[in-house]
Amino acid sequence: MKMAPDFHWDTLARNTATRLKRGASHANGKVVAAENIAALLHAVIESGDRVCVEGNNQKHADFLAMALSKMDANLVHDLHIIQSNLALASHLDVFERGVASRLDFCYSGDQGVRLARLIKAGKINVGAIHTYLELYGRYFMDLTPRVSLIAAQSADANGNLYTGPNTEDTPAVAEGTAFKNGIIIAQVNEIVDQVPRVDVPGDWVSYVVQAPKPHYIEPIFTRDPAQITETQILMAMMVIKGLYAPYGVTRLNHGIGFDTAAIELILPTYAESLGLRGKICNYMTVNPCPTLIPAIESGFVKGIHCAGSELGMEEYVRARPDVFFNGPDGSMRSNRVFCQIAGHYSDLFIGSTLQVDTQGNSSTATLNRITGFGGAPNFGSESRARRHVSYPWLKAGQESAQATGATMPRGRKLVVQMVESFREKMSPTFTEKLDAWQLMEDLSLDLPPVMIYGDDVTQIVTEEGIAHLHKCSNPQEREQAVRGVAGFTAVGMKRDQRAVDNLRDRGVIQRPEDIGVDVSLATRDLLAAKSMKDLVRWSGNLYQPPNRFRNW
Repeated sequence: MKMAPDFHWDTLARNTATRLKRGASHANGKVVAAENIAALLHAVIESGDRVCVEGNNQKHADFLAMALSKMDANLVHDLHIIQSNLALASHLDVFERGVASRLDFCYSGDQGVRLARLIKAGKINVGAIHTYLELYGRYFMDLTPRVSLIAAQSADANGNLYTGPNTEDTPAVAEGTAFKNGIIIAQVNEIVDQVPRVDVPGDWVSYVVQAPKPHYIEPIFTRDPAQITETQILMAMMVIKGLYAPYGVTRLNHGIGFDTAAIELILPTYAESLGLRGKICNYMTVNPCPTLIPAIESGFVKGIHCAGSELGMEEYVRARPDVFFNGPDGSMRSNRVFCQIAGHYSDLFIGSTLQVDTQGNSSTATLNRITGFGGAPNFGSESRARRHVSYPWLKAGQESAQATGATMPRGRKLVVQMVESFREKMSPTFTEKLDAWQLMEDLSLDLPPVMIYGDDVTQIVTEEGIAHLHKCSNPQEREQAVRGVAGFTAVGMKRDQRAVDNLRDRGVIQRPEDIGVDVSLATRDLLAAKSMKDLVRWSGNLYQPPNRFRNW
């Protein structure tokens, strides 16, 4: 059956042409003056549009986000925001003012508390809390942006963009939009005659605007060594001696936090004393964390691919091109999509969480703080499609098969949750039931928003020891393994001591002494750098911390 004679196959292109014609009067070619941005947005954005605001882990199109939030809701409303990270007040102002009504996102960070309030008030209709790769994938399927607001370091008059070290989500956002006849508006720090390198071609970009001040970048991976505790050092020692060493983990991903920062800072001391240099932590997918500087300088880390950059690390990264992925201009190019893929197929992921239940399911979405997940569900999931082998992958797979009686040989990714039994304000990490179940009901979701499923987790590490969940033969053993390392929480106090002792005898649960970790050595003396100033010294003064991390 043929389509009707008046049917068009180029509806999007025709509509885009109309929008660009409306916007032309507010621009000089592709260049828009900052004072004209409100008029431009009203000209090219229509009610009901799917709009992607570049809100990444670090780089934010903050000028454009602010302008979007101030649009006249009588003229433009019911926007569907598809955005990876909600980090700025303007990201939620757009809902409070009635310009937008629907949201699909990945992570909310410090905005998580306000996000929860707005959802309860009926101001935001949540489609889903995604992983990064999941949302990027939908940009090319059913959530393709109609208009994308992105950020870059510089642009030329033709719209060619240079993102510098903080490329992050830009390639996925730009390509999904540009190749479906969408409109891309980029805020840049400067407009130049020629960009150092072309990260986004000008023919993809509709408009560029030089913002009044440089776009906001959050130093999300910076951790001050002065705040690392002896408990975190003890846990780091157990990870190195009980996991990295016996499994020979050379390719891995570290999540954000002081727990993993502690691991990084005892590599040149504790791991070196165990003769592990060259045997563990060779290749990583992680941002250029300042706490990795001593490990890099000591010859532990050989290569790092980054999802984003880190403020103050630019010159250090530029000076270490053998370690980082730098462009011909000398600056690093990050890419969150590629970094997520690399981390998914690495041998180990280690991160932290806010809640863990008795089966090892975990989530960072709690009743009063809907933080979201970011990349953890992809990093922290069993990579069942993987086919290349490595020693840690095969070893973990063999151990899992022995526990379950599986006959088909296969490998298994190591997925580690590193948590203290109590968080800040003595809030227990371990719980009988995740808040995610109540959130499922409150948000009318079809599934509870679990970050990492327990059957994907191989180990939980606490100050009490290591629980090797993949060595458990049934859910009952898994429950006791979790309770066995849950400390003096209500969950831990309900352990069956006989069952826990049996699991310890079998090596399913390991205490520090079982793996030869001397608890008396778990002091801050073990840290290769004890302060931010120490990190600067290790870098040869190349690392320049943001002012808020300077106390000298």
